[in-house]
Amino acid sequence: MHFIQGNNRKQTFLFPLMMEDAIDSDNEVRLIDLFVDSIHLTDFDFTIKVTSEGRPAYHPTDLLKLFIYGYLNRIRSSRKLEKECRRNIELMWLLKGLVPDHNTISSFRKDNARAIKQVFRYTVSIAKHFDLIGGKLIAGDSTKLRAENSKKNNYNPKKIERHLAYIEEKLETYTQALAEADQDNREQISKEIAKQQSRRAHYHALEKQLEESGEPQVSTSDPDSRQMITRNNITEVAYNVQTTVDAKHCLPVDYKVTNQNDSKAMGGMLRRAKSILKTAEFTALYDKGYHTGSELKTGIDLGITILVAIPEVASNAPDTAYNVANFRYDEIKDTFTCPQNHILMTNGNWYQKNRGKSFTQVKHYKTNACTSCPAKELCIRNPKGRLIERSEHAPYIEQNKQNIEADPPTYKRRQAIVEHPYGTIKRQWGFYHILTKKGIKRASADVGLIFIAYNLRRLMNILDKNILKAYLERLALFFVVKKVLFNPHTFGLRLPKNFLLLSGNFRAAA
Repeated sequence: MHFIQGNNRKQTFLFPLMMEDAIDSDNEVRLIDLFVDSIHLTDFDFTIKVTSEGRPAYHPTDLLKLFIYGYLNRIRSSRKLEKECRRNIELMWLLKGLVPDHNTISSFRKDNARAIKQVFRYTVSIAKHFDLIGGKLIAGDSTKLRAENSKKNNYNPKKIERHLAYIEEKLETYTQALAEADQDNREQISKEIAKQQSRRAHYHALEKQLEESGEPQVSTSDPDSRQMITRNNITEVAYNVQTTVDAKHCLPVDYKVTNQNDSKAMGGMLRRAKSILKTAEFTALYDKGYHTGSELKTGIDLGITILVAIPEVASNAPDTAYNVANFRYDEIKDTFTCPQNHILMTNGNWYQKNRGKSFTQVKHYKTNACTSCPAKELCIRNPKGRLIERSEHAPYIEQNKQNIEADPPTYKRRQAIVEHPYGTIKRQWGFYHILTKKGIKRASADVGLIFIAYNLRRLMNILDKNILKAYLERLALFFVVKKVLFNPHTFGLRLPKNFLLLSGNFRAAA
């Protein structure tokens, strides 16, 4: 039986193969090359290390190409990327045979969080050019990505207190044992006492750090990460990534890495979305985690139509027919009418109410009719009667409720829009965690590269590759022309007569 045979490894070829011939013309690595070449990196604030001594530094263009290729192919580790540079023919072609070491690769990512965010914005601008961003309907949500910090290395005051109590108990035991021990065992027990005293000093230092910072918890491996509920009351030490996604093709237009929950995130997301889309004439969809009065006010004041899911009532009346939602508010008279048609009035004073780290102003409404009302047992358990609080943000909460009731089908689209990127990034690519540590800035760089890869993948899938390639070629050629024109060393060269005209048309055509 005959089989297909390979070439002899020791055979010499008369005509050596070129690296260019090893990469197909439609290989996506060529698009990555063109994409990065179309970026004017000096405008993107990349850290460029220039030295006159020793070995020259790698250009940011090459390192950015390496990272984008890696993230598109689910390779994020700097050590794995270094290894791929030596054996992956596509990377050999892309980097022209360069093999940066893992420290150089890692440093580029951690030093360029801001520039990476601008590259992400650039992918959004390309999507806008091809009319892939509708700008009429967006959805916002967040996802938790685990940090490089174990639960054991995350502490809150109660956890520190438990550790200190355990250490004090152990020290008491060792001290008593030391008094009763013979000479042979005293040295070993003394070492254990010194060890526990060192641990006690460590926990006291963490306790002091919490007191000085005012934070509810501290992480030792990745100091900006926080223990958060991820799902079904399961907690992880993680970061919370806020994302805004356009509905037309489920393309993210904004992201922000935080270590806070969703309650105060919507206002900032909407302000950035308005700036990115250059308009406020769009509808924004959010789940009930974003239902905060001050954030609703921010969105409505920006002129944006917002639909935020309404959370369930925190506490119900003995009979749900007497829940606050069933009390009618009269805006003109500034009164409430209960289901028994009693009028609840206010003294007009505003009271400050503490809501976590923020404060809100509320008015109190009540009536003397509660004492003799036959439905009192169904309405309130408090013997003093019913008291209703109306927040200063109540008009915005009511406006959101009207928006939801007026257009339920639109709100139902929220999950399909915003969960699309998360499904690809987490389930398909397996990016469930932040690869970097030691701060939120480095985490932002990692997340930024993830979203750059996602948007590029979507552009490649939606657009004809030849059209995208031609567009990127024109942009890349523009920067080459610009570099030649404004380089003082080109003075005196014989350039074509129409060279200046062409250079102006390249950017316009692109």
